[in-house]
Amino acid sequence: MRTTPTIQRVLMTIISLAILIIGTDTIWAENKNPELEALKQVVEELQRRDAEKEKRLEEIQRQIDAMRSQAPTPQKSATAESALEKAVQEMEPQAITTAPSDLLARQVGGSTLRLIDVSLDALFAAGSSSEPERSIRQLEGGDHDPRKRGFTVQQAELSLTGAVDPYLTGEAHIIYLIDPAVGDTRVELEEAFLTTQALPYGLQLKAGQFFTEFGQLNPQHPHQWDWLDQPVIHTRLFGPDGLRQTGVRLGWLTPLPWYSQLYVSAQNANGETAAGFLSNEDFFKERPIGGRPFVQRDVRNMTDLLYLLRWENSWNPSETVTTKFGLSGLFGPNATGSDGHTRIYGTDLKLTWRPTVSFRGRPFFLWQSEAMGRDYLADRFSDGTITLPRKLLRDWGFYTQGLYGFSDGWAAGLRYEYASGSGASVLAFNGRDADPFRDDRHRISPLVVWHPTEFSRLRLQYNYDRADHLESHDAHSVWLGVEFLYGAHPAHKY
Repeated sequence: MRTTPTIQRVLMTIISLAILIIGTDTIWAENKNPELEALKQVVEELQRRDAEKEKRLEEIQRQIDAMRSQAPTPQKSATAESALEKAVQEMEPQAITTAPSDLLARQVGGSTLRLIDVSLDALFAAGSSSEPERSIRQLEGGDHDPRKRGFTVQQAELSLTGAVDPYLTGEAHIIYLIDPAVGDTRVELEEAFLTTQALPYGLQLKAGQFFTEFGQLNPQHPHQWDWLDQPVIHTRLFGPDGLRQTGVRLGWLTPLPWYSQLYVSAQNANGETAAGFLSNEDFFKERPIGGRPFVQRDVRNMTDLLYLLRWENSWNPSETVTTKFGLSGLFGPNATGSDGHTRIYGTDLKLTWRPTVSFRGRPFFLWQSEAMGRDYLADRFSDGTITLPRKLLRDWGFYTQGLYGFSDGWAAGLRYEYASGSGASVLAFNGRDADPFRDDRHRISPLVVWHPTEFSRLRLQYNYDRADHLESHDAHSVWLGVEFLYGAHPAHKY
C-alpha cells in the first residue's frame, strides 16, 4: 500500500498553509497598528535618557566624595570652655517633647494661633512674729503678704492667656486666697485685658482690667516678686492689692536710639484697688487715710478718672550689664470731698549683671530700687459734729534690694525700706505716730532662695521692723515661702 507518502504530502500541505496564514496575520497586524511602533520608539528614547541621567548623577557623586576625602578634618582644641560645655551636656537632662498646652488652636493663614494657655501658680507661707496677729496684719499690710502666725495661703493664681486673632492677644488672671482673719475663701479678678499687636508707629493699646504701670513692682504679680511681701511704701500708697482698675492704656515705643517707651493710661479711680483715690467705704473703715472720714463721690466728668504718665528707658552699658530707669506720675480725685485730689510720683532704677559665660543662669546680680511720694490733699469736712480743715498729707519712702545668685539654684539677698510722712492723722489715730500706715518705718529683710527647678521655689525671709506705732517700737518675723507652678506660665529664670 502507498498510504504513507500520501499522508506525508497531506501533512506538508497543512503545515505550509499554517505558515502562510501566520505570516499573513503578522503582516496584517503590523500594517493595522502603526501606533504600536511609535510607542516602542518613545519608550526606547526615555530609557536612553534615564540611563544618561543615572550615569551623570553617579559621576557627580564620585566628585563630591573625592572632594570630601581631600578636605582637612577640623580639630577642636581641648580648651577649658569646651570641657565645660561637655560637662554641661552630660549633666543636663535630655529635652522631653511635651504636648502643646493650649486647649484650643486655630489655623490662620500660614500660622496657628494658640488661643488658650492655662496655668496655675500657688504661693504658701509659714512662720511667726514677735507681734500678735492683729499687729502682724498691720506690719504685713499687703493682701498677699504672710499675715498670720502659722500658715498663710498667699494666693493661687489661675491664668488664661492666648491670641484672640492676628490683631489682639488676651489675658485673664483669677486669684484665690483665704482671709487670714476669718478663714473665708476670696476670689478676685486680678486682671483681664486685651492688647493690640498690629498698630503702626510703635503704638500699642491695652484695654480692660489691669495693673497700673507705675514703677517696677506695682505691675507685677506676687509670684514675680523676689521677696515674700510687698514693700511698705507700696502698701501705703497703693493699698493691700496694688493699684489696678478698669481702663485703657496707650504705649508708644519712641524712635530714640535706645529702648524708650511712653505710657499714658486712664482708669476708674474707685474701689479698694484704688485706695489712695476714690477708694470705697469698706476700705476706709479698716484703713482711713490720715484718719479722714469717707465721702462718697460720683464721677462727674473725665477729670474724676485716674491718669498715669510713665517714661521708661533701658540701656546696655556692656555685654554683661543691663540698666532700666523710669519716671512715673499719677493724678486723680480722692475720697475726702469734692475738691480732694491725689498726686503720686516716683522714680525707679534696676540693674542686672549676668556674665557672658554662666551655668544655668548663675552667677547673677540684680539691684532694684524705687522711691515715691504722695500728696494727698484732703478736702474740708463737716457733718455737724466733726469739722476738719482742708489739709495736705504727704507720704514718701523707698526700698532698695540686691539679690545675688551664687550657685546652681541658690540666691541670697538683702532689702532695706524706709517710709515716713508729714501732716497729722486725725480722729482715731490722734497723730501720725499712732497711724500704722503713716508712721515712720524701717525694715531690713535678708533672704535666701532655693529653686529646685524653674517651676518651684522656696524662700526663707527674716524681717526686722522698727515702727513708731508699735508699743515696743520693733518686731521680729520669720517666714518660709513655698511656690509651685504648672501649665503654660513662663518658668522662673535661673
